[in-house]
Amino acid sequence: MQAAATTFQVIETLHHLDGAGVSELSEELEMPKSTVHDHLQTLTEAEYLVNENGTYHVGARFLELGGFARSQMKLYQVASPEIKKLANETGEHANLMIEEHGKGIFLNKAKGPDAVNLDTHIGKRVHLHTTALGKAILSRESEEVVDEIIDRHGLPGVTEKTITDRDELKSQLDEIRDRGYAIDDEERVIGMRCVAAPICNENDRPIGAISVSGPTNRFDDDIFKAEIPKSVLSTANVIEVNMTYS
Repeated sequence: MQAAATTFQVIETLHHLDGAGVSELSEELEMPKSTVHDHLQTLTEAEYLVNENGTYHVGARFLELGGFARSQMKLYQVASPEIKKLANETGEHANLMIEEHGKGIFLNKAKGPDAVNLDTHIGKRVHLHTTALGKAILSRESEEVVDEIIDRHGLPGVTEKTITDRDELKSQLDEIRDRGYAIDDEERVIGMRCVAAPICNENDRPIGAISVSGPTNRFDDDIFKAEIPKSVLSTANVIEVNMTYS
């Protein structure tokens, strides 16, 4: 069990560092070089890491596993064409997120003709409270589940506008539940606004969320609080119906 835990520590640290050598990784993990070297060798031989002149990187074999896992998800299959339509209609980024282990995971994204470049990629994990997508999911969870997630992951600030107070977050979740959609006003990325709606199953439990995000200069209050929410809510409704009857 300890060896398996160490292996995952090595992989996650390499991901965080965007590649590293034995010495750097040993220092970062506070482990003997020999131990780190053995794990790196094993992972490289199994084709999960790539060794580029002594610098190890996460390999593309993880893409095979992640791609397979995603392709098997019904939500991904049903929502993907609707996400693409939403991006084309709004001209901006459209996103699909799920929750696993208390974190938000970007499951799919589509880029409209006017969309700016962002740091999001498929599989990126973020704290739920920092995004409209995550808050939309949390708004449909019980208070007990919300508290469990906060206790486990905290409420770290990403920008000066990120909600970092438990009571403030819960108050906003009540508002989201009432109006049906969530907003993110530069709470994860400065200069970007986002509108998201939860996707629920037939038991009214959240299984994910969709969103549209764009730069603040294009998302003025009229668009941000009326036009985009209407599009996002409509798309979420279509996905929920298709999930039920497909």
